[in-house]
Amino acid sequence: MARTKNPDAKMSLGGHLKEIRNRLFFSAIFIFAGSVAGWFLFAPVFQILQQPILDLASKDGVNATLNIGTVAGALDLQIQVSIFLGVLISSPVWIYNLWAFVTPGLKQRERRYTLGFVFTALPLFIFGCWLAWISMPGFVTTLIGFTPDGTANVINANEYILFTIRILLVFGIAFVLPVVLVMLNLAGLLSAATILKSWRIAVFVNAVIAALATPTADPMSMFLVMIPLVMLYFVAAGITYLNDRRRARKLKKIEAELDDEITITQNSND
Repeated sequence: MARTKNPDAKMSLGGHLKEIRNRLFFSAIFIFAGSVAGWFLFAPVFQILQQPILDLASKDGVNATLNIGTVAGALDLQIQVSIFLGVLISSPVWIYNLWAFVTPGLKQRERRYTLGFVFTALPLFIFGCWLAWISMPGFVTTLIGFTPDGTANVINANEYILFTIRILLVFGIAFVLPVVLVMLNLAGLLSAATILKSWRIAVFVNAVIAALATPTADPMSMFLVMIPLVMLYFVAAGITYLNDRRRARKLKKIEAELDDEITITQNSND
């Protein structure tokens, strides 16, 4: 699946399309294999995902169960979870293929930046998912607590699993966003001034995420979750500010060199 090298390091449109097809096919095979593995891992994974509900149901005065409302609902649920696990298990393969397709078009420095993005974003994403997971019991308890007395909250299993996966993804992405901001700045698509101008919105969004992560009445827990999110945002703003200054100095130096060349050319013509 390696690219055909040529002196200009270029590839025709047909070559690009062929490579995309090959890499997509190769990635799809691994996603399918991961989904097959996910099929056999469904039982323990489902047990883990429904644990917050089981813990809640064991408490006095609360009746919470997972419900499969259709004949094929159990099969649909297992297929959905298996595919999700397949994408997760095969992520090193399709991320590598995405990386291998993009990097030949990047400069050496841009490749290092992108590689740094991958190695920085992955642990932050995992940490965000972990934070969401340990927050799930309190989150579920608060939401189920709105159930009126004398009624039972029968939860649709498919909706609950999708809800849990969405929460995990939202928190994981929230912790990766500062790294995305830095990458956009390095690519010249976003300035530090724009990031700093939006700090109020960022603080508000982080406060909402922290409130979702700590749905109890304890403000200290909310601030403990909110502080690292806000710090990551301002660290990203600081990095982009330094990069913009470096870029401005480099541009100023290039302009000065061009002015010198123009001056020398004019003097030689005179």
